[in-house]
Amino acid sequence: MRAKLLLIILDGVPWRNWRRLFGNLEGWAASGEARVWRMRAVLPSTSASCYASIHTGVAPQVHGVLGNNTLHRVQQPDVFSEVRAAGGTTGAVAHSFWSEFFNRCPFDPVRDIEFDEPDNAAINHGRFHTMTGYNAANQMTPADPDLFATLTRLCERFALDYGMLHTCTLDSMGHRFGHDCVEMDHACFVLDEQLAQYIVRWREMGYEVMVTADHGKSDRGHHGGVGEDQQDYALYYFGDAKGVETESVLDQRQLAPSVLAAMGLVAMGLVAPPSMQAAPFLQL
Repeated sequence: MRAKLLLIILDGVPWRNWRRLFGNLEGWAASGEARVWRMRAVLPSTSASCYASIHTGVAPQVHGVLGNNTLHRVQQPDVFSEVRAAGGTTGAVAHSFWSEFFNRCPFDPVRDIEFDEPDNAAINHGRFHTMTGYNAANQMTPADPDLFATLTRLCERFALDYGMLHTCTLDSMGHRFGHDCVEMDHACFVLDEQLAQYIVRWREMGYEVMVTADHGKSDRGHHGGVGEDQQDYALYYFGDAKGVETESVLDQRQLAPSVLAAMGLVAMGLVAPPSMQAAPFLQL
């Protein structure tokens, strides 16, 4: 493959808060080390629906994940399975929904919470968490630096070609506080610094990195519906592939074929699956 790549998903951060509160990411964008685009989520802009669309490149009405309660193993080709088909090794540190969509459903915490099957799964190496008991008063989210460290360890142990990390901290806080408040200003500021240290490390390890969200969020702490506040978020790319104009508003369905393009699968004689009909925004 041309490049190894890590996709980092910070759940539920609207466009406005990316651009005004993530100073390290914005500093790299200003220096030219990273490029940033505005991306628009599918509808419904619900977490599970977006997760499945990010990796399959199709709408919820196609993959069938119509909300957080319609969980099943998706049938369309996805980024994990395509990297595996090209001979790559995959890993994920994420909410258990990702295991259900791309490995097996239902999720069994004893069987699946620490998953290593290099030959028999789309996600070869998974470290999953459930957030069981989550509500507004108790977020039940792991510490973000622990998740970053876990992904880094998977990269070191298993030489991942493609790794994905998903954290719900800011989404959970946004549901509790909304996104126009002192609490969210501080939370985004803290996470920006925590993440930045690992971006430096991942780049030194030879990885290209994408940092993005799954959807936005309103100031009242809601998403799922229509509108720039609920749907729009930023995508930062640290890598060498050529991209479309940064003024473009990207469709979330473009992310899956763009990851495959950035990793060089097309250069290996492979093409994105026919189901991924959106044009990639990156090319070699």
